[in-house]
Amino acid sequence: MGKNKLKKFAEMETFSNVFQCAMREMGEDNPVVAMRGHWHETYFHNNNPIVLELGCGRGEYTVGLARMYPDKNFIGIDIKGARLWAGAKQAEMAGMKNVAFLRTNIEMLPSFFAQDEIAEIWITFPDPQMKKATKRLTSSFFMQRYIQLMTNGGLIHLKTDSPFLYTYTRELLRLNSYQVLADTDDLYHTTDKIENLSEARAMQTHYECQWLDRGLTIKYLCWQLPHLGPFQEPDIDIEKDTYRSYGRNYTSKTN
Repeated sequence: MGKNKLKKFAEMETFSNVFQCAMREMGEDNPVVAMRGHWHETYFHNNNPIVLELGCGRGEYTVGLARMYPDKNFIGIDIKGARLWAGAKQAEMAGMKNVAFLRTNIEMLPSFFAQDEIAEIWITFPDPQMKKATKRLTSSFFMQRYIQLMTNGGLIHLKTDSPFLYTYTRELLRLNSYQVLADTDDLYHTTDKIENLSEARAMQTHYECQWLDRGLTIKYLCWQLPHLGPFQEPDIDIEKDTYRSYGRNYTSKTN
């Protein structure tokens, strides 16, 4: 591991807005696990709605939305601490009290949040996981986990450059009769009246800027998640993204 990463990890240990919990530390005596159901009183010290950004990376949306909506609380979640450090440091230096970051695996969310504790979820430019449906952050596998921590009818937002993930998610929503509030395959050029459009357009992540520079369109979906189930998985053939591996390599070379 490079010295720069080690320095970032060490610095994050001093941040008051960062919580870290490895799978081997998931016992009930762990202070982060013990916060389950108590984020409002233990950390935020208010009853404002809590919003998660999953796979937050550098935390652009977590910090950006927290600035836009001081009457909401935001938690960015990612397993890669070196990326998460950027948003955590920015929020810490700005003294932002409605921002926190949790370093853990997304599939472990029900261990950290209780039923009805989360009002909204943002999923910003996740890996489309074209080979395995259960790894997609919009799959029924994850929907069942989100239900364990979200309010009934809570909102989920997806921003993606991936035609594959966009098509898959739309079909999953249709198949399970979710109420879709917003749906566009070209976020920055649509003239349709769409709810939450200002939020979706308000900021652009590091990855998003690179996809836009390459001439790719950004897709956006927003839907309500009722406490229903079981879920059905789409059984359709979806054309794979052909540009994806090049995009990942291009991104990693510019970091």
